[in-house]
Amino acid sequence: MGGTMDGTKQRRRGNTRQRIQEVALGLFAEQGYEKTSLREIAERLDVTKAALYYHFRTKEEILVSIFEDLSRPIEDLIEWGRRQPHSLETKQEIIRRYSAALMEAAPLFRFMQENQATIRELSIGDMFKTKMLGLRDILIDPDADLVDQVRCVSALFTLHAGMHVLQEVESDPGKRREAVLEVAVDLITQAHRHTAGD
Repeated sequence: MGGTMDGTKQRRRGNTRQRIQEVALGLFAEQGYEKTSLREIAERLDVTKAALYYHFRTKEEILVSIFEDLSRPIEDLIEWGRRQPHSLETKQEIIRRYSAALMEAAPLFRFMQENQATIRELSIGDMFKTKMLGLRDILIDPDADLVDQVRCVSALFTLHAGMHVLQEVESDPGKRREAVLEVAVDLITQAHRHTAGD
């Protein structure tokens, strides 16, 4: 009996960090990052401040850790993309995977939209821009003309727009994601065809 208890305890400890991140992001979204204190995060989690300190010393640390965890799939995608042939299939797959990664990170993107000053201060914006540029460099062919470069960058922005701008137009996130993905893939495909000389 005692054995299973210990196993559960281990697992719970691993999940505490994740629970802190989720609760903190919820509070940041609810009442603003500036107004949220570590004490409130601890209270909402029903843990002591000391228990919270064990994982994170500051709310900045919490936010940066959320960003790093959620953007890891995007980093993996960039690594993967760099090793692939520069084919249309690769580019379309990157767009599809990026779309999925953005869906996972949806709460963080909402936060980024609503707290742009904080994002600038914590240089999370810069970290994110670097990743965007990494993806852009894989999607754009070296000899692409300007219009096709714009198409490639627009494909990425289209996916971002699908996260928050189009909510009023279509409330079903599944339909929204499909439509946005179709447009992004179209843009990438068009840009590729031109460069391939078709």
